[in-house]
Amino acid sequence: MRQLIRPSHSPAGPAESTAPPSGTEADLSSLAALAEVYAYPESVTSGRPWLRANMVGSLDGAARLAGLSEGLSSEADKRIFGVLRALSDVVLVGAETVRAEGYRPARARAEFAAARAAAGQTPAPVIAVVSRSLTLDLSAPLFTEPLVRTVVIAPEDAPAAARAAVAEVADLITVGHGSVDLVAAQAALTARGWTRQLTEGGPRLLGQLAAEGLLDELCLSLAPLLAAGEAPRIMHGAHMADAQRMRLVSLIEQKGFLFTRYCRTPE
Repeated sequence: MRQLIRPSHSPAGPAESTAPPSGTEADLSSLAALAEVYAYPESVTSGRPWLRANMVGSLDGAARLAGLSEGLSSEADKRIFGVLRALSDVVLVGAETVRAEGYRPARARAEFAAARAAAGQTPAPVIAVVSRSLTLDLSAPLFTEPLVRTVVIAPEDAPAAARAAVAEVADLITVGHGSVDLVAAQAALTARGWTRQLTEGGPRLLGQLAAEGLLDELCLSLAPLLAAGEAPRIMHGAHMADAQRMRLVSLIEQKGFLFTRYCRTPE
């Protein structure tokens, strides 16, 4: 991996750990070095949530290839994916993506065990599924084999029978009527001490989070592919009153793939 732009401090202040000093070359084959590049801001330790998104797209904006994000990924993308999960407290994901991608529980990684324990984090991040209808396969490993109990976030008026079934295998958070109140959902996750927040979409959920002004950071992997077709963009559906300005704080390249990190600009 080649680091084209070194990490700079996010608008929220210094990172939890310090990137290699200027003039030194980080060995980005090291998980520790990647963890430095993607460190959360120190503000998360004082109760301020930081929501980062991790998405992959083609050069022409497609978020999927043949219906899945897998076709756009690479070895380096998967490595960064693993590091971002290992740094987070909770991974927020839409039910549509859970079904399409066959989501499984997050796993503990020995390389990050000591750092997570020192930070008071669980051995692996919690997976939090956002679902309006609670149409979920509750026999899937995400609910039967998690290292840390899965969370499901649904509207208060979701079907009662479905809510009862979900509550048997997951922690259920109910916020909003008719649809999930994402502002209240983030507040509920933060109240549990999960301030290092990561979302993996999909495009519809990510668009809704951005439209609500909740997105602090976007880690976007650009695959050197043209996809065309009718795949959605990485954000899809939601209307934003105003475009949100983002600032490039890190850029890595490997084999034509670009791994960007953008943070919101100060208001």
